[in-house]
Formats: sequence, structure tokens, C-alpha cells
Amino acid sequence: MNYILFDDETRLSLLPITFTRPVSEIRIGILTIREKWEHMLGAKVSFITTKYLAEKFPAKREDDNILINGSVFPDQSLVEEIKSLGAGEKISGENFLIAWRVTGEELNSIESLSNADTAGSKQNLSAKKVNFCWDIFSMNEEALSNDFQLLTKGRKSQPVSATNRVINPGSIFLEEGAKVECAMLNASSGPIYIGKNAEVMEGSMIRGPFSLGEHSQLKLGSKIYGATTIGPHCKVGGEVSNSVIFGYSNKAHDGFLGNSVIGEWCNLGADSNNSNLKNNYSQVKMWNYKEENYINTGLTFCGLMMGDHSKCSINTMFNTGTVVGVSANIFGTGFPPKFIPSFSWGGSEGYKTFRLEEAMEVASRVYERRGLKLNESDQKILKYLFDATTKYRSW
Repeated sequence: MNYILFDDETRLSLLPITFTRPVSEIRIGILTIREKWEHMLGAKVSFITTKYLAEKFPAKREDDNILINGSVFPDQSLVEEIKSLGAGEKISGENFLIAWRVTGEELNSIESLSNADTAGSKQNLSAKKVNFCWDIFSMNEEALSNDFQLLTKGRKSQPVSATNRVINPGSIFLEEGAKVECAMLNASSGPIYIGKNAEVMEGSMIRGPFSLGEHSQLKLGSKIYGATTIGPHCKVGGEVSNSVIFGYSNKAHDGFLGNSVIGEWCNLGADSNNSNLKNNYSQVKMWNYKEENYINTGLTFCGLMMGDHSKCSINTMFNTGTVVGVSANIFGTGFPPKFIPSFSWGGSEGYKTFRLEEAMEVASRVYERRGLKLNESDQKILKYLFDATTKYRSW
């Protein structure tokens, strides 16, 4: 069977994280949503996403296909339901399409899939779905524990060095090549997963649930509270609590990051901090691209949402519920605004536009530092986003 993960209108409420990726490429837990589906389906998937992302994330169409909502998390019962679908049959949740078996000619756009008629479809009202950016860290504890079971079932961890202080060792798993020395690992409140060739440096204190992606480093004396995920090829230090950092991003020095989501290719300067709690303990409001306004998150603890390729200088202070777009460069004293558009350059004293050519040059350099190349499809995405987000840069 050919499986395709589709985006629906949910992607608009997941911006800026989904400016540069389909919804199913969001990392929550240890794996991305796509990786979860591929593990449980036992098959590779492709994507139906917005037009400007389709070159990098194409759809593979065959005569017989099952479309699956990329914002929905798989579980064993849902996977079995999906595999048993007959031609033309659908599964729906509460007011949204979960899955649909279609022929190649019937493949649809995001708009038509968002508004698909679900009358007569099979119902699955227990399916879990990511709807907003803050769901990524709010749902991370359960997702991380589920992924830990999925990845480690029937497998044996690499030995944990005797130099470490360990609590609940049965919930700690080290992949091949992982290095952990002179650290405190407390898995009593959730599992700890250290990926292939990742390193936890001396003096680090980790309280699970926690995941460190392959080839990532936790710097000397780091303090990590669960539920936290650090993606592959990251360098992270200081204090981090209930946050998700996507791949190839760095927070290598002291400073606090809490209840936050950081995209790929980001860098937080030394001693940068974010607030995750308002002084009056009220619920946090956050910018929402779909509504083009601030909406109530319903959360008392909510920090920073940062899109891909954005960076901040040393000692940057982010207010509670700050949203930063793609390729923003933030510096200066004081608190920057709670909504920082894509391709912004500046801080509390004002902004100008970060010119596309300069943004491309920086992105290319960052890729080269990791032995990679900013390819043509990535450049086209950045060019599209520069033009599409012009309306937000009104200074």
C-alpha cells in the first residue's frame, strides 16, 4: 500500500514551525510524526503539502493510496483501522479527516482535504492531534514515553558508565556510540534516551523524560528538566525545561529555555533567556498566523516559538509567549516584541528587513559548517517566504 501524509488547515496554526516543513515533519517525542508513522506502518510515506514546499516534500502517487492526516499521532489500533480500509472508505475524528483510501485520480489539495465530507466515515474519537505550536511541548511527555517504548522494545541498551549517578536504570537507553560520563540521570519520572553517537558531558543533570538526538551534545553542567527533546546534531547547555529543539540548532551556553519550541538551524546566544510565566500568573496569549492576532493558549506556562534559521545575540531576553518567524536576527538590550516577523533584523530599539541575499548567505555558511549544502529547493522556500511575509514587516 502507498501511504501519503497530508497537511490540512491545521498547518496555519502551527506557523512559524510549518513555514519550512509539512506538519508531519514536526519532532515531538523522540521521533517526527512522519517517523512514527513509518515505524508503525512498516513503510515509507510521502507528502501532500502546500505548493511551495512540494518540490522538497513531494507526493508519490500510485493507483491505490491511503491518505493520512499528518497532524495525527499513530497508535496500534488506529494503524490497524487504517490498514483495513476498503476503497473509498474514510476514518474521521471530531470534525476532521484522519484517513482516506483513494485512487490516484482522487488525490486532493490541502483545502479539499480540510473540508472533506466525513459523512458515513468510520469514527475514531480517541485519535490525538497536534493543533497549535504549544501542543508540541505540552504533548511531549506522552509522545516521548511512547517513542521510547517503540524504539527500545526487545532491544538492549549500551552499558551506562559507572561514573554516572543513575536512578531507575531500566528506563535509560543508550544507542551505539553514545557517551555519558559523570552525569546524574534520573529516569524515575520518565525515560531517558541518548541517541547514536550523542554525548552527555560531565556534570550534566537530567530528569526524564528526555531525548538527545544522534550526534548531539549536552554541554558541561547542563540542567535538563523533562519533558525535553533535543533533536539530532544539536549543541545544548544551560537550563532547559519542557522544550523541543529541532535538529541542527544550538543553545550551547548558560541561559534558560522553558516551555518552548525551537526550529532547525537556530542559534541562541550565551545567557539568552525566555520568560515562560507572566508576573500575574494569568494565561498566556500568543500570536496566531491563521487568526492574524493574539489568541489565548489556555496555558499558564508558555515560552518561545522560533522558526527555522532564526538567531539571537548574547543576553537576549524573550518575553512570555514570544513568536519568532523564519530567518530573524535578534539583538540589543531590553525585551523584543512578542511577535517578530520573518526576515527581521534588530531588537527592542527597532527593526529593519534582513535582506534575502544576506539571509541566504548566512544559511549557506551554517550548512557548510555541518558539511551540508543549501540546495536549490531550500533556497526557493526561503525566497517564497521572504515575499509571502512582507506584509508583517511594516516598520
